[in-house]
Amino acid sequence: MPEQRLYDGPIIDAHHHFWDPQLNFHPWLSGGEAIPFRYGDYSAIRRRYFPEDYLADAGEHQVVATVYVETEWDPRDPVGETRFIHEVAARYGAPNAVVAQAWLDAPDAAQVLAAQAAFERVRSVRHKPGGPARPEEVGQCRCLMSDEAWRRGYAELGRHGLHFDLQTPWWNLPEAEALARDFPATRLILNHAGLPSDRSEAGLAGWHAAMARFAELPNVAVKISGIGLAGRPWCAEDNAWIVRETVAMFGPERAMFASNFPVDGLCGSFDTIYSGFKRIVADLPYADQEQLFCGTARRIYRTQPTAFRLPQGITDMRTSA
Repeated sequence: MPEQRLYDGPIIDAHHHFWDPQLNFHPWLSGGEAIPFRYGDYSAIRRRYFPEDYLADAGEHQVVATVYVETEWDPRDPVGETRFIHEVAARYGAPNAVVAQAWLDAPDAAQVLAAQAAFERVRSVRHKPGGPARPEEVGQCRCLMSDEAWRRGYAELGRHGLHFDLQTPWWNLPEAEALARDFPATRLILNHAGLPSDRSEAGLAGWHAAMARFAELPNVAVKISGIGLAGRPWCAEDNAWIVRETVAMFGPERAMFASNFPVDGLCGSFDTIYSGFKRIVADLPYADQEQLFCGTARRIYRTQPTAFRLPQGITDMRTSA
């Protein structure tokens, strides 16, 4: 049996956020009333989170590039978020790729997608499609992935060479399968491993069956992130089976680790999560580990080869806000 080697190489974080909800309006962060959230109380993250904060969280982990994902910024101004994050990148050197906001069923979807695609670091877009909130509701309603207007917007992605980042729970994956089959030239990247929050035997069996069918499609990939549990500190023991099965189904060439920070900071520290990932996959060949932590994200998101830098005057990598 080959000797286990804990991954100690470069990391490309495939999914994280920066924001300043006091400066820029985010309905779920800036307003007085909180929304229902899968991790429960999220008041701790309703504050400025910028690259200096992220670097402090990342600590000794060798993060060389990151992928920024839209933050449910003011829906009236999707391009404004992209302009903002490119200004952040110009100042800090990161993020190195961007998943932009776009409302695919909006009348101006084609124009917004063209505008987003014109930005240097935009590689993908995200629009959460809603739909059944529990497995037992499947069949009673459908999500936007089956909506004709939404699919017309989705068809525009191929025109610009954009990917689509999909955040939906596993029971909606049959609709995602149809989407991937109907648009084979568009890469569909499933966020947060299909959200396996129900860890009962039946819940895990349903998740696994849906993910296995989805993984059969050649134009899909997956991010292993966002798998914390409400009210429970993140630990490798809780998540090892989910991680290993996801890698087995998609292969390291179509799977990538991500922090989902600052959101997953509600469940555990950056070190707890990434050290957990490293321990869970330590028995894989080192080349496979390199793909999961770095290579797959670099290839799929074509990250810009710039490095984090702290602007002059920022000496403490923690926010004073």
